[in-house]
Amino acid sequence: MGKRPNIVLITSDQQRWDCFGFGPRQVKMPHVERLARKGTRFDCCITANALCQPARASILTGMLPLTHGVADNGVDLDPALADKGFAAHLGRNGYKTAIIGKAHFSSKATFKPTGQPECQFSSVDFGPDWTGPYMGFEHAELMVVGHFSRVTPPKHISPMPFTPPNGLHYERWFHGRGTPGEARKLWEASSDGKGLLAAQTWNSALPAAWHPTTWVTDQSIAYLRQRAQSDEPFCLWVSYPDPHHPFDCPEPWSKMYDPASVDLPEHRTLDLERRPWWHQKLYGEQEKIGFDEYTKPGGKQTVARINRPTEEQLRYITANYYGMISFLDDGIGRVMSALQDLGLDDNTIIIFTTDHGELLGDHGLMLKGPTLYESLVRVGMVMVAPDAVPGHVVTEPISTLDLAATFYDYAGVSAPDGIQSRSIRNLLDPDAGGSREFAINEWIAGSERYGFTLDLRMIRTKRYKAIFELNSGAGELYDLQEDPNEMVNRFDDPAFKQILSELEQMMRSRPGPMLEKMPERSGLS
Repeated sequence: MGKRPNIVLITSDQQRWDCFGFGPRQVKMPHVERLARKGTRFDCCITANALCQPARASILTGMLPLTHGVADNGVDLDPALADKGFAAHLGRNGYKTAIIGKAHFSSKATFKPTGQPECQFSSVDFGPDWTGPYMGFEHAELMVVGHFSRVTPPKHISPMPFTPPNGLHYERWFHGRGTPGEARKLWEASSDGKGLLAAQTWNSALPAAWHPTTWVTDQSIAYLRQRAQSDEPFCLWVSYPDPHHPFDCPEPWSKMYDPASVDLPEHRTLDLERRPWWHQKLYGEQEKIGFDEYTKPGGKQTVARINRPTEEQLRYITANYYGMISFLDDGIGRVMSALQDLGLDDNTIIIFTTDHGELLGDHGLMLKGPTLYESLVRVGMVMVAPDAVPGHVVTEPISTLDLAATFYDYAGVSAPDGIQSRSIRNLLDPDAGGSREFAINEWIAGSERYGFTLDLRMIRTKRYKAIFELNSGAGELYDLQEDPNEMVNRFDDPAFKQILSELEQMMRSRPGPMLEKMPERSGLS
């Protein structure tokens, strides 16, 4: 590996840590499993935030949310801070950079035009010939959002995918399939004629060839073919929008898992009496929401919710969630084959991870929210690199924001000032003696989303997880070694007073600057 390596970062959206193919859930990802055998798997990777926008901004910039300011969905990343991100920094140092798929660095459900390509209003200003630059990436082929909707979600101008001239590359391509309106009708239709099986769940009749997963794969392979013609190093972010809800898996993947046989969480009933006040306030009086709705019309909350499913409904949801994951694994396999066919694999670092997890019935909850269980904040990560020990599993707590510094390490460039990202390269060799004490998750959940504000700071060590709500002083503490299912909150337990104090000191020792005032919200999500 004499010349600087290429970098291919592959991400999914809303994929639980235990659904990466190497257990313990039943989902199959043979291509990712192969990457794990060839490289290193990180078993305790923590997202910097449990929502899409903040998590993705942290991956790009290498900064924690209270440093880059995207501390909740609906807040745009400042382009000046994106200019310190890995795409811009590598670009200034000789790399060709591209992102294909879902970016979500800016809000889509905006209140008014923002001038950003991902804005539902401003996307009309970025025509078919626009391919970047965007947030430091020289080349961009994007979708405003890769998750469709049967009805218009709150603060959106229409159901998704947006109809041209609104939308970006994928939306325009999607609406051009077949006869006018055919693609949309097929997506809404069910391949088995059964319609909605659970909230936001059905077996979609959309051909797999027209699906966002296939489009992201095809466009990424096309970009790799272009880069294979040059000796310049490149950094490509392949960003799949699944398995984020709705759970609309197409054939044949919708038939891959039998709902009657899928594994379900051991603890899947609400246990709010064990939790701090905001759990009860959010979920204690849940509003009844229709199968095809995102919120209760005229209700208290504006964020996507689905009612607690029955066991039968959860089985349908889980089967489709698994099918969506296996579908994108097939795409990952095609990208890996393209790298090999083009002779790029020997000089390319490959990473697969996700932005955050999915509750999927844990503790009676679905989707995501300010209930920071492991299924939401812990994510899988696999890395193939020349100095990675095949099959090695790292158990140190790392963060998804550490990718930026890792890229700089391999590219041989100094990291920009003011980032919290730390290279994980010294953890790839079990004999190198690298270690990490804790990882951080930050979230200021705005009143626009829940009707009240939360200031959540989470510390995750190998054994313990503490969540501090700074406005009220309440919190959570779990001994994950003795209580992996997070059933007993030890926050107010006198026997854990010293441990809680040590974790609070870690939280207070947070590295790097914090913005004195968070940026104005530009939208809902």
